[in-house]
Amino acid sequence: MDAVARAREWIAGDPDPLTRGELQALIDHGDEDALRERMAGPLRFGTAGIRGAVEAGDARMNRATIIRTTAGLASYLSGRFGAGGTVVVGFDARLSSEQFAKDTIGVLVAAGFDVRFFAEPTPTPVIAYAGKVLDAISTVIITASHNPPQDNGYKAYDANAAQIVPPVDGEIAAAIDRVGRAVDVARDEVDLVAPPDGATAIGPDLFDQYWAEAAAERPRVEGAPIRIVTTPLHGVGGAPVVEFLARGGHTDVHPVPEQFAPDGHFPTVAFPNPEEPGALDLATALATELDADVVLANDPDVDRLAVALPSPTGWRPLTGNQIGVLLADHVLSHWSHEQRPLVANSIVSSPMLFAVAEAYGARCEQTLTGFKWICNAAMDLEESDGIRFAMGFEEAIGYSIGPVVRDKDGIGAALVFADLVGAVKADGRSVWDLLADLAVRDGLWVSAQHSVVRPGTEGAAEITAAMAKLSGNNPTTLGGRSVGAVTDYRTGQESRPRWLPNTSLVALELDGGRVLVRPSGTEPKLKIYVDLRADFDGTDDFLVREEGLTSDARAIGAEMAEWLGI
Repeated sequence: MDAVARAREWIAGDPDPLTRGELQALIDHGDEDALRERMAGPLRFGTAGIRGAVEAGDARMNRATIIRTTAGLASYLSGRFGAGGTVVVGFDARLSSEQFAKDTIGVLVAAGFDVRFFAEPTPTPVIAYAGKVLDAISTVIITASHNPPQDNGYKAYDANAAQIVPPVDGEIAAAIDRVGRAVDVARDEVDLVAPPDGATAIGPDLFDQYWAEAAAERPRVEGAPIRIVTTPLHGVGGAPVVEFLARGGHTDVHPVPEQFAPDGHFPTVAFPNPEEPGALDLATALATELDADVVLANDPDVDRLAVALPSPTGWRPLTGNQIGVLLADHVLSHWSHEQRPLVANSIVSSPMLFAVAEAYGARCEQTLTGFKWICNAAMDLEESDGIRFAMGFEEAIGYSIGPVVRDKDGIGAALVFADLVGAVKADGRSVWDLLADLAVRDGLWVSAQHSVVRPGTEGAAEITAAMAKLSGNNPTTLGGRSVGAVTDYRTGQESRPRWLPNTSLVALELDGGRVLVRPSGTEPKLKIYVDLRADFDGTDDFLVREEGLTSDARAIGAEMAEWLGI
């Protein structure tokens, strides 16, 4: 069936007159290229659910996609758990999120589930926590996290309160494929203020419960008062993060006023990702004005945390790996539980975590990219080995402290990092000094990422071709360093734990480091990760040495992309 025919079929099954009209206009104008892109779906669960631009078509996020996806999820849940069961639903502040949440609730209620929902835009970690403590058989969060303003997404969690992993994601996808037209799916109309029978709003006491559990996992340290600048980047983290910090004793907190209120238009940033250049400009300007000790920034759904610190050359962001190893060292150095601690990070995150873990006798594991794998590995190992999850992180500024939330938690991580800053300040030192100490003990590790953006179906083909070039054909040197063993994670899952299944990832060992190549699971990108290590005795300037080694890592990433022909 050609794109026009598929589009006409989609229009016939779309309950939303706005997207029906949008797709019909493309047909009327004969824009077959646009129709092929719009009808190149359906969207599939990736690293963190499904995401895409909010437009008409089966390869886009829209009400018809949401309704069919939820109908497939409901069918899967009914087959696995039987009738009923609690499902938690929440959403962020993107422009389409509330309507998508209403459609999700409406389909689940019509299917006979007990739906517990958040009536206001809510941080992802709070919603994920609700799924855990309410014993939900599934949790659905409408969010596109840090994606561009035009996007939205749908995250599904399993009964263990972690995001779905294989084979569950494939089984749900198969159930979605069996769903007919969205217009034919049974669905209640939903008013979040006066919800239908079978749907109940979650009250504010759940946030208090979340705080209590997070506070219990927080390392106990004596710290000096610090001045903090925060920004939620127009997301839903403004008030919750300030409240968490205040309950933790951090009251000298100054939000960026222009970015504090939730706003799905994201008016002050082109890309609402705190890692993007320029995203923290307003925050660092305010921090300079106030002589702050630290900038803590969250992405729009508050599952990520970015940190910037004053340095001799001005405000400087920490990398996601630096934040991760600092938090790991902080948690492990104050470990108070009887069980041996477990730390974990994704395979594309810094290997330095192994050295940090070794310094404290902790267990360290690496998993596939995606916090769902970190959380599933932690639960498996807690049960099998009697150890206790201490913290986990991804280099893409995602962290979780303890087993409170079985996902990334930018709120809890912000509190613990503020504690860390206060602790080093009480000792008359800086976080840079602490990083230098860790480099002396564990080696100076740096990381760099080289991303190649290739949108659309042609771009996807280019990324596929680049990965195919790595099948038994690899460079012999990169950056003047010899390439050693190569591990192709597209095969060999039978010899690895379940949190390292087959995936599109190739790792190349370097003399003094490594390179990893993989396509993004949430964006049209090919990602190249480079980690390098050097000895450091503390006599040189830490920031100067780090900058030089990072420059080498960036050059290797660019050389790898050139070798791949992309």
